[in-house]
Amino acid sequence: MKYKIVTEASVDMPENFAKENDITILPIEVNFAGELFPEGLPNDEFYEKMRTTGIIPKTSQPNQYKFENALTPYCNKEDWFVLTIVISSNLAGTIAQAKNAVEALNMKNVYICDSEVTTFAEGALIVEIVKYIKRNNPSPEEVIEELERLKKRVRLIAVVSDLKYLKQGGRISGAVAALGTVLNMKPIITIEDGKVANRAKKRGEQANLYIVDDVVKNRDKNYPIYFGYSADKSKIENFVKKYKSQLEVDPEKIEYYGIGCVVGTHVGPGVYGMVYFAK
Repeated sequence: MKYKIVTEASVDMPENFAKENDITILPIEVNFAGELFPEGLPNDEFYEKMRTTGIIPKTSQPNQYKFENALTPYCNKEDWFVLTIVISSNLAGTIAQAKNAVEALNMKNVYICDSEVTTFAEGALIVEIVKYIKRNNPSPEEVIEELERLKKRVRLIAVVSDLKYLKQGGRISGAVAALGTVLNMKPIITIEDGKVANRAKKRGEQANLYIVDDVVKNRDKNYPIYFGYSADKSKIENFVKKYKSQLEVDPEKIEYYGIGCVVGTHVGPGVYGMVYFAK
């Protein structure tokens, strides 16, 4: 059995991994106050445009037609099985577009997975299911079972540097944002029940210690730690160098995951954090 993965641009993963494994990533449109980018923007250009314009853009989910185009070449082919893995249904309505496409095509050889996460947590989920497929030559039923098992164990924890983006998205109030800025309080965010949640607020270095402690206590060491950032890569690189012993990682062997325009719209630049699989 051959497997095809179709996902969408809320996912963040290394471009070379997606190419090597023929993963289809459907683009998501970015709207800067009426200036449209139907294919999205590369990360560097996206954050630079946010910085220079001061605009917090909006994004649009892939429509049914885009999913149909991606799925049609594999539709009901006996030797192919398609995994369609999408952003949490509590964060966007993308899964409905995928389901509508499958129904329109009357497609049977497909499984639609609500990842219940996004960004590089969704990326880590896809990377691990690809590894599983390569190691085991599994049946579709076994792949689905493993995907659902991994989904229940994937965890994201990250530090947000600039509170204005969370304020704009309604995650925190203006008063909390202002107070947090004055006191150097850093929100620590995670994804719980498919939604972005504020886990804690810590001052300065305490934020780093908090997320390191969370990962050290809870991770399954059979899986790697995934490291992600938005715009400023130096923050996560410095973080890894400082806590490499506690995290048991080699900074020279880490491939960092850049957070793209979909999630970057809501958290802004300067975010850094980790994804792991829980025990």
